[in-house]
Amino acid sequence: MTVYLLRRAAFLVVSLFLASTLLFLLLRLLPGDPANSLLSVGATPEQIEAARHQIGSDLPLPEQFVSWLGQLATFDLGRSFVSTLPVGPEIASRLVVTVPLTLLAFLLAVVIAVPVGFLAARRSDTWYGSLLSGLSQLGIAVPAFWVGMLLITVFSLYFRVLPAGGFPRDDWADPADALTSLALPVVTIASVMSASLIRYVRSATVDVLDSDYLRTFRALGSTFTGAMWRHGLRNAAVPVVSILGIELATTFLGAVVVESVFALPGLGSMLIKGIAQHDYPVIQGVLIVSTFGVLLIGFLADLVQRIIDPRLRGTVSGGAR
Repeated sequence: MTVYLLRRAAFLVVSLFLASTLLFLLLRLLPGDPANSLLSVGATPEQIEAARHQIGSDLPLPEQFVSWLGQLATFDLGRSFVSTLPVGPEIASRLVVTVPLTLLAFLLAVVIAVPVGFLAARRSDTWYGSLLSGLSQLGIAVPAFWVGMLLITVFSLYFRVLPAGGFPRDDWADPADALTSLALPVVTIASVMSASLIRYVRSATVDVLDSDYLRTFRALGSTFTGAMWRHGLRNAAVPVVSILGIELATTFLGAVVVESVFALPGLGSMLIKGIAQHDYPVIQGVLIVSTFGVLLIGFLADLVQRIIDPRLRGTVSGGAR
């Protein structure tokens, strides 16, 4: 397991380096001059050249890239071209919105999807089992922004029980106020995510229910609940954990859409503003942090799979030997 952890850590570092390199090159290929974001309309060529020198965009690309890597090595994400403020602290202040939003939506989706997916598999031959499967299929096709606007119409405009958007200026100083602001965004993300998770939970449960080992334990006198608890859950959990990791990573990246719908000051609004202003440090910082979050989620999901399934641990240790 130690060898596995070292290999995965090395893979994470290499992946982050490749992602930062690709991101740096793609940003420089986009049309538009970032120096224009510092100037007003009608700026003279001398002013544009001075702005380029100020932000360092007049330097050769290799020199810019080496400077960017040097900053990353010291966990420095640079300063915004527009505000001149450090990007790192700004991202940290936005994460207090994006991370709770993602985690709360993920937990709610799991709470919904696991029992519903199991019930849909256990009662697949009944009308309500088919209904649950059909509703999950329908939920996958519904865009998250449409669900968000529907919830705003019902709970904010019609019943007036929840805010339509925004977040408290003092962040989490009042947890109840902050949670109230996140209520509709969390439900929006969870409703879309749970629809997808229900299908995967149902599929994994059906595979276990049709397995020979479960029928053998039932034939030996074990109850269905006992056989599932002792032998079925672990086997069903292995593929589901992998999907949970993918869904959590997708939710973290896709929160930009929901944050826009509900006017939340998270990473999404910061990224959109940075793109509009051609603010390279802001764009690079947000995307690098997001990429690291996705890679970390994948690492943790893989680790949990090996904890659940001893066969995977045996493969790793056997390979190490």
